[in-house]
Amino acid sequence: MNTKQIDCILELAKTRNFSKAAENIHIAQPTLTYQIKSAEDELGFPLFDRTIKGAVLTPAGSQFCTVLRNIREELKRAKEQAQNFSQHYHMDVSIGLPMRSALHFLPQAIKQFEQDHPLISVTPHFLPLADSSSFLKGEEDILFAMEHDVKHLPDTILHSLFISKIYLMCQHNDPLAQKDTISTCDLAGRVLMVGGGSPPQLCRVQQRIIQTLNISYFNSASPETTQTYLAADKGLCLAPGFLNDHRGEFAWIPFNCPETIPCVLCTHKREKRSEVLDLVKLLQQIYASQSDFIV
Repeated sequence: MNTKQIDCILELAKTRNFSKAAENIHIAQPTLTYQIKSAEDELGFPLFDRTIKGAVLTPAGSQFCTVLRNIREELKRAKEQAQNFSQHYHMDVSIGLPMRSALHFLPQAIKQFEQDHPLISVTPHFLPLADSSSFLKGEEDILFAMEHDVKHLPDTILHSLFISKIYLMCQHNDPLAQKDTISTCDLAGRVLMVGGGSPPQLCRVQQRIIQTLNISYFNSASPETTQTYLAADKGLCLAPGFLNDHRGEFAWIPFNCPETIPCVLCTHKREKRSEVLDLVKLLQQIYASQSDFIV
């Protein structure tokens, strides 16, 4: 189905009159009739009941038009965004990441990159954690990821970015928040949240604590759920540092363990644009210059 057919269907649904609908969208009535009939043949069901006075949507047609209106609005917005883009930029570099905190310095990198490349925009795409499917389809030029999730991806180049340590998250009024570091024994008698898509390094730490202390624990479905439970005093949790949004809602205390989580930026082997690698190198430089930044 093409946009002309969508326009014809929606206008006829609004006016209920073939002549008026054709006039409003500046086409001949036979053309409108043909477009409606072609759409119905393609769909396999009638959109309109023809009457002496004009046309009325069938129940199926009414349902279908609700969806078409949403599609038409999305197309309109996409067209407007593309027009705005074409007026200011010649290229876009897209970068996928699970949440803003994963790349704390991305706004700084975007600002500097677009100053150096005024005709190129950078667009963040927010994706589920550990989901590389859209990157593999070519929908993103760069992907932030934990190294263990992407090291076996085909036709992909990995660029080291930083090593994320493991931290204990707790309320600021928790006695543990006053400590410089947390050890396993500090968690005796406490409740620990686990799961939520934890990387394997963190899972090993969680299991070691549970087996060593025989403490109470429960599963939390996602980082967002975990933070909600944490705010409700339902338990404590361990998390990689890159999840820290640095807004100060919770205390983040380093956990004493050997496990760390290497994080990388991925690009496609087929990528030939130097600008994509320029952004990767810029992010690497910014993180390298922030050696005291907690991740």
